[in-house]
Amino acid sequence: MTEKELLVPVGAIEDARRRIDGHILRTPLVASAALSEFCGSAVCLKLEHHQLTGSFKLRGATNTVLSLSDEEKRRGVATFSTGNHGRALAHAAKNAGVRCIVCMSELVPQNKIEGIRSLGAEIRIVGRSQDDAQKEVERLAGEEKMVAVSPIDDPRIIAGQGTLGLEILDDMDAPDTVLVPLSGGGLISGVARAIKFNNPKARVIGISMERGAAMAESLHAGKPVLVEEVPSLADSLGGGIGLDNRWTFAMTRELVDDVVLLNEDEIAGGISYAYWQEGEIVEGAGAVGIAALLAGRIDAPGRCVALLTGCNIDRGVHHRLISGEMVYL
Repeated sequence: MTEKELLVPVGAIEDARRRIDGHILRTPLVASAALSEFCGSAVCLKLEHHQLTGSFKLRGATNTVLSLSDEEKRRGVATFSTGNHGRALAHAAKNAGVRCIVCMSELVPQNKIEGIRSLGAEIRIVGRSQDDAQKEVERLAGEEKMVAVSPIDDPRIIAGQGTLGLEILDDMDAPDTVLVPLSGGGLISGVARAIKFNNPKARVIGISMERGAAMAESLHAGKPVLVEEVPSLADSLGGGIGLDNRWTFAMTRELVDDVVLLNEDEIAGGISYAYWQEGEIVEGAGAVGIAALLAGRIDAPGRCVALLTGCNIDRGVHHRLISGEMVYL
């Protein structure tokens, strides 16, 4: 298969990097002495939770908004989100002077809702799942002609998130293993495309939670399936991939070497370790790479990169977790 025939080719990711340059932060890749000693091999952390909106989602959202035509900008954008994508799209839309509506389910934490509202986006709380919120976006696109922006299954989103992979390769030559939080596949599809195009032998491993891992269940079924959303410390990894998924399911199946599912105690351990050993405040979804290493779930990691993808955790919950209390949501 040629580069042009690929779903979201590396050229699209390189175009996205040029497009979003100056609109996002280029986040650091740092060595973790503690994890390197624990694993017996070099472990680095990609500190993407330092991004302007507190998560990697700003990359894809910015690439999407900057790709809109003048007519599309006039119509405004609408999306569904578990929080971080909505915040990112609200930020990008505000900077471009574009109207933005973010639809979310009742399961989204209040701190994430308020963060989005503070950026000037309109909020719609719809139902108990991301699928319910998606239906409202579809209505807005159909009746009000707004531009629907998927948080995951959109080539502009995937290309924007894939710029993380290019940055990793800039800073570490030929990593053996890259650990990527896995939700709907927008992040891992782009990162894996960038990593494997330049370093085909590298392993890209998706990390998710045991409770409601939609992509993992879909891969097991061999097709996109619906999965019940339940509360989790890794709330940003919740939500479905869409039964009509066109991009991320195929790309994840093609490019991802393995998927690891973590329980809530393991995720809590990753959050606590990030704080006490690395001095970083990281939300559950962003800490799953660290958690997987600590739980011994990654065989022979070698020269390993773990993506820390978000810091938008409720500070009260974070305080309880780092104080040794187990929080069950």
